[in-house]
Amino acid sequence: MLKNFIVVAFRSLRKNSLYSVINISGFSVGIACSILILLWVRDETSFDRFIPKVDKLHQVWVNASYDGSVQSWNSVPLPTYLELKSAHAKIVNSAVTGWGGKRLVANGDKRINIQGYYVSEEFLDMFEFPMVEGDRSMVLDDPSSIVISEKLAATMFEEGEDPIGKFLKVEDASTLQVTGIFKDIPQNSTFQFDYLIPWKHRASIQQWVRDNEQNWGNYSFQVFVELANTTDETEVEAGIKDILTEKGQTDVPREFFLHPMPRWRLHTSFENGVESGGQHEYVTLFSIIALFILIIACINFMNLATARSERRAKEVGIRKTLGSKRGQLIMQFYGESVLISLISYLFALLLVFVALPSYNNLVDKQLSIDFGASQFWVFSLAIILVTGVISGSYPSLYLSSFNPVKTLKGKISVGKNANLPRRILVMLQFGFAIVLIISTIVILKQIDLAKSRDIGYSQEGLISMTLTDAISENYDVIKNELKRKNLIVNMTRSNSRVTSINSNNFLGWPGKPESQKVMFVTVVRGYDWAETMGAEMLFGRDLSKEFATDSSAIVINKSALDLMGIEGDPVGTQLDLWGEKRTLVGVVDNVMMGSPYEEVRPMFMVIDDWGGSVTLRLPATNNMQSLLAGVQEVFEEYNPAYPFEYEFVDVAFERKYTTINLTRKLSMIFALLTIFITGLGLFGLASYTAQQRIKEIGIRKVLGASVTNLVGLMSRDFAKLVLMSFVIFAPLAYFLLSSYLQRYTIRTSLDWWIFALTGLVALVFAIAVVVNQARRAALANPARSLRSE
Repeated sequence: MLKNFIVVAFRSLRKNSLYSVINISGFSVGIACSILILLWVRDETSFDRFIPKVDKLHQVWVNASYDGSVQSWNSVPLPTYLELKSAHAKIVNSAVTGWGGKRLVANGDKRINIQGYYVSEEFLDMFEFPMVEGDRSMVLDDPSSIVISEKLAATMFEEGEDPIGKFLKVEDASTLQVTGIFKDIPQNSTFQFDYLIPWKHRASIQQWVRDNEQNWGNYSFQVFVELANTTDETEVEAGIKDILTEKGQTDVPREFFLHPMPRWRLHTSFENGVESGGQHEYVTLFSIIALFILIIACINFMNLATARSERRAKEVGIRKTLGSKRGQLIMQFYGESVLISLISYLFALLLVFVALPSYNNLVDKQLSIDFGASQFWVFSLAIILVTGVISGSYPSLYLSSFNPVKTLKGKISVGKNANLPRRILVMLQFGFAIVLIISTIVILKQIDLAKSRDIGYSQEGLISMTLTDAISENYDVIKNELKRKNLIVNMTRSNSRVTSINSNNFLGWPGKPESQKVMFVTVVRGYDWAETMGAEMLFGRDLSKEFATDSSAIVINKSALDLMGIEGDPVGTQLDLWGEKRTLVGVVDNVMMGSPYEEVRPMFMVIDDWGGSVTLRLPATNNMQSLLAGVQEVFEEYNPAYPFEYEFVDVAFERKYTTINLTRKLSMIFALLTIFITGLGLFGLASYTAQQRIKEIGIRKVLGASVTNLVGLMSRDFAKLVLMSFVIFAPLAYFLLSSYLQRYTIRTSLDWWIFALTGLVALVFAIAVVVNQARRAALANPARSLRSE
């Protein structure tokens, strides 16, 4: 019986080769798209899951209520680390870390700038990153130790050389002994690092860290806790939330809360103290797209299978006459659909292998299929069976219901509503395609809106680099040398690059209500900032070395001025900062340092040296490489231990669009593939429709109908379906995109022309696919089609 089913199934595929190719092509592309999307989804949802105690680990966050809302941040005071060890019985452990960053690691002539963290000794016990050598409970005990990755060990030491006990020099200052080696951190880890240095070492070399060990007012550190049980989060939160108030932090209401490690990747955005948005929205979005594409591919099969019903009607009649039960026929048709699904899945895997390298470049990941994993085989079986059963359900039930007597007489009465299911399925196909096309256009508009905004400074010829101790010590000499050689227009330093925000503080001004608390972006910088950035001074002047009093002066941006409501010339206004009065000497135009989708926040700038970065304005040149070589020569003279590494500011700024650019590219690709799959199905359906109506067309032609009339007659039905689909799905797209755009403060409009253009494109596409088949049918000789009448 099974052998007979398989033979009949292959015979049917071979007999209808064109439509088998259409079915398998559509299915293969649909399944391949879904596999690629689900590989990305699996990677996103697998973040940090390899850590054994992932469900017990939490980061300590703060909710602060001010300016009419609750703001959430993950930086806390340093004393939190030790305080939490005894704050609640169900806190097993706590750890403190820095924010991570690239530092120079050297062994003789081998040197590399590489990412790492300062961490307290509990870190490896809590997170249990796999060790290759060394006891994780002891490797960070010695303040002069360093724990490195396998990759860094291979880079710094010769093959076969044991790194344990050897020494590495960090930041050309600290000589640290290697006490342990851990496995390379996987890509799906929130923490990315190649070395760990004990927190005690940081405290020994950085005075500001020691100064903040008892300071509850400096929110500059990351603290993590391990709970005894996975269910203790609510109880522990209730026990620790008021610690900041108890420690005297009463300027605004503040509370600690815990953010579970499993939610770090997908749930990173907070609004009014609760989770809002985040990467999980993109995971949901692309999971839905994957499902839609699979459904469209299944719809193709259903439409083509039921459209071929007359071709297979006699087969059904003969099989029923010879004793076949309806259940056997249903199994036969289900078997055929599962076979098509199996073949399509194999071709889909081939497509995935071909596309995966380019796809990995697109999504910036290293995705792969693990054939050794049981989940892969379960997933494969599920995809084959589910798509096979879903796509074969309607054709199986429909074809097996034919009356054998009527089918053998050639009198199949399908009823006036027999085509309704196929019409609905075609409408669904075009509906999904319409939603994806509209979404792609809207995302493109949103990106264009952000990129058309005035960023407040000039990115041309602007580069930035890390401010090392050597550069800081020789800063004025380097700057003067570069200017003397005409290698730069100007140069400045600041605690954060112009494309990021690293610090926020409260600021007071005359007339500010006591209850009003506003967090200002804080830029602590050197001189010549505005000139180097190309930012315009709207009032007064920039902070200058020519004025000795500028060490206690302050500059604000236009957004801050608007907030303060100072009338007339604001220069000379006294502002309150850190318990001292600062004289306002200038107002700079708004500079976009944060998200391009949000309003520029109020900002102030003061003179000091908090480290951070150096920014250089290069002169216009036709030979950038030669210019940079000259700059490199100067920096290597005064900063010889470090490789000359820099970044163009416009490249760093472009990273602000990474997520939405990925969304745009994937939406566009999958929209085009959806249209391709829909077009395949429409082509096959149009061919069978033309064949089904061949006698009607012959009669109309004999009665005088022109080719144009006949083509219009056949195309009209499909055009109606597309228009009905547009009427139903365009409002749905409007609703979904309106919700999507709410995440952006600066957002594009949903203009009517987007929907009109999409509807027109869908209509033209459908007619273009159908008209060729209709034309062939209209040009056919009516004598042939009417010969049997």
